[in-house]
Amino acid sequence: MSNEVVDAQVSPTGQFDILTKYEIHKLTDESRGPLYQVFRNCALAVLNCGNYMDDGKELLERYADFDISVMPTERSVKLKVSNAPETAFVDGKMIRGIAEHLFAVLRDIIYVNSEITGDPRYDLVSAQGVTDAVFHILRNAGTFDRDRTPRLVVCWGGHSISREEYDYTKQVGYELALRHLDICTGCGPGAMKGPMKGATIGHAKQRDRHGQYLGISEPGIIAAEAPNPIVNQLVIMPDIEKRLEAFVRTGHGIIVFPGGAGTAEEILYLLGILLHEDNRQQPFPLIFTGPASAAEYFIRIDQFIASTLGETARSRYQIIIDDPKEVARQMAAGIQKVREHRKETGDAYYFNWQLKVSTEFQRPFAPTHKNMRDLALHKNQAPYLLAANLRRAFSGIVSGNVKDEGIRNVEKNGPYELCGDPALMHSMDTLLDSFVKQQRMKLPGTEYKPCYQICRD
Repeated sequence: MSNEVVDAQVSPTGQFDILTKYEIHKLTDESRGPLYQVFRNCALAVLNCGNYMDDGKELLERYADFDISVMPTERSVKLKVSNAPETAFVDGKMIRGIAEHLFAVLRDIIYVNSEITGDPRYDLVSAQGVTDAVFHILRNAGTFDRDRTPRLVVCWGGHSISREEYDYTKQVGYELALRHLDICTGCGPGAMKGPMKGATIGHAKQRDRHGQYLGISEPGIIAAEAPNPIVNQLVIMPDIEKRLEAFVRTGHGIIVFPGGAGTAEEILYLLGILLHEDNRQQPFPLIFTGPASAAEYFIRIDQFIASTLGETARSRYQIIIDDPKEVARQMAAGIQKVREHRKETGDAYYFNWQLKVSTEFQRPFAPTHKNMRDLALHKNQAPYLLAANLRRAFSGIVSGNVKDEGIRNVEKNGPYELCGDPALMHSMDTLLDSFVKQQRMKLPGTEYKPCYQICRD
């Protein structure tokens, strides 16, 4: 990885070409306000595109002298960066795609957050209020097209995957694009980049010049999953819960590739929502897939779901191994059912308003040692509530693995403790141990020291 740095001024792209005087002053005033550190960290992650690491703490320490500020101009603003990673530039000029992502950071971290947080229209305590906020952020980012038929496939999976698994995600993305389907991912490397890369070829063959490559991230995870250069629409949600809701509200189907704790968190989030009684009739195609070498991974995931959430949860997904064409066919067929359902019920094609997302899946979870230990990890509760608590447990592990704050928390206070029913904790321990053995917790070649320990009540 290069340690060379560059100073530069960057002109806006896209919707930032035209701003009102009020917006200009608001952006420049807020740029050094309370959100500045979040803004700086996300901007650094964007500029570090291509220099893969999965340790937010390491990135911030490596570029400790990096600085960014908003400069007003007569018609708009410019961004001034100092000591930025040299890899974001070609012959002294910032790569256009990276510049677009940089202004997306400005839009979402400074402008949208300040508008929503201080606006009484958004009740961030109620379920509807949170959903309205998610909608507003996505709309402000220009992700919606009311004339576009359902075609957006969300792809989840790990940033730490083998070359064979990565190539498989590209094949699936290619087959999806040949069927005129678009891609949405967490926007990072690995299983988040592969489907997009494959889709670019499929769209090109079909002369589909309007392919959507939507990347959705959040401040705590972006340093470990910096936006890959294929992303042509980047949205940074305020927290992991709003990020997950954005995926399920905008996507018309979801494909899960091999991953680690973060992928397990995503699976549990979606299954928890689909297990709610109000969503039983909601068509939502969900496919787990990977090459033949990943079969063991999905066996472990399937066993964990069966032992914790039961057969009803298992009925909400299908597992297809080593068959990209069949994955694409099944997803296209599933999305057709989604289209028919939305048309019959009058729901929007671009945002799933009818999906019930309860507050258990919306409340931001702070992975402190106390909160992790106090999680209700037992079966004496509705399956969707157990899924919500399991999702929080895996979210905490992700934080301890890759997020700057989580890493520092574990370094100071030791591993998180996860406690609950002995049988359930045994299932979790078995699953997590398989992730460690398969090197799915960190990038290959990186030694993994567990940020958690399992205890049994």
